[in-house]
Amino acid sequence: MKNNAKSPYEASSKGTFFAIGLNYKKADAEVRGRFSVSENVQKDILIASKQSAVRSLTLISTCNRTELYGFAQKAKDLVTLLCEHTTGSISEFEKVAYVYQDQRAVSHLFKVGTGLDSQILGDFEIISQLRKSLSRSKKMGMLNPYMERLGNAVIQASKRIKNETEISTGATSVSFAAVQYIMARVPYVSEKNILLFGIGKIGRNTCENLIKHTKNDHITLINRTKTKAEVMAGKFNLVVKDYANIQSEIAKSDIMIVATGAQQPTISKELLYLKKPLLILDLSIPKNVANNVTQNPNVTLVHLDELSKVTDATLAHRQSQIPLAQNLIKEAEAEFDTWAQHRSFAPTIKALKNKLGEIKIGEIDNQRRKLSGFNQEQAEIISDRIIQKITTQVANHLKNSSSNPKQTAGLIEQIFKLNQEHHE
Repeated sequence: MKNNAKSPYEASSKGTFFAIGLNYKKADAEVRGRFSVSENVQKDILIASKQSAVRSLTLISTCNRTELYGFAQKAKDLVTLLCEHTTGSISEFEKVAYVYQDQRAVSHLFKVGTGLDSQILGDFEIISQLRKSLSRSKKMGMLNPYMERLGNAVIQASKRIKNETEISTGATSVSFAAVQYIMARVPYVSEKNILLFGIGKIGRNTCENLIKHTKNDHITLINRTKTKAEVMAGKFNLVVKDYANIQSEIAKSDIMIVATGAQQPTISKELLYLKKPLLILDLSIPKNVANNVTQNPNVTLVHLDELSKVTDATLAHRQSQIPLAQNLIKEAEAEFDTWAQHRSFAPTIKALKNKLGEIKIGEIDNQRRKLSGFNQEQAEIISDRIIQKITTQVANHLKNSSSNPKQTAGLIEQIFKLNQEHHE
């Protein structure tokens, strides 16, 4: 980011809603890995945020992006939180990051949560991450009503897009892209020895796609926790080997797929004693295969960033569905904006009602002392009805006025000298 006078960090004010992050568009896998945040670290960040100027916060971290959404005095409060809990620096973040605030931050979250900003168009894995993140933030007392409502609006928009468009039809994901890559470049793939190291979500999906599309029954599984691999192997009648045997298993393999959740590379050139070509696909963030494996002349290394470039008729069809998805997002975003706008002047209406109530009490007391036979009960009923009609009229004007409702609310506050605080 450039250091100009109107930096997003400087243009904020108290209570501003920000979205800050980095993704596959400008940050390569290595950089993304330095800002990757595990679930435990996400909890640490939420705990730390309670002691900071951040008032509400949720965050997502996938193989393709790390993003923080929250209310803060300035965007740099969020950036600092992220950098203090990862191995990335603020200067490194600024080179590849984006910072949005207010309406642009809202629009960005809608785009991310509905799969339109995914590396592979229509990949809805992100929405489950967002749902978990929002739930975690709420449990830890770091989710205000504005962000909870926004999160729910994004989740509902995602459901509509998935159900009412064909943007997610066809099997296109990181795991499927890996299998597409193998099938396009490895002849007689059904006869090759395939080693799958790591059986997290991507590993499991890749294994299922391999079995479905390659008809290969020479697939070996290795996982640090062997019992988990044995459970999965039992479903597909596959072979499981001990992690201690990984070096010899690599030597036997024609294709190796790495999908572990380690924070440091687990495969390096020191493990490779090869007598034949080996294709290695690294589907992990951070990278789990060291770049030095390419020093072995028998190795071809492919990372998931390259796999994302795999295109086919499925992706072309998905792209044709973008306008439909965008229309649904506009509807959902407009509904949320209306809610947010009404909510922003609700404290003004409440304060006006209280002020008129004070005037009513004073005037009724005055009339009671001046008039004999004064019917106080009837006067209160009439006064309350007049107050209700006035506040309803004002509320309807603020809701439906083409002018700036914030300015109108401010004018009302000045006229009636309303002393009230606005809460997000």
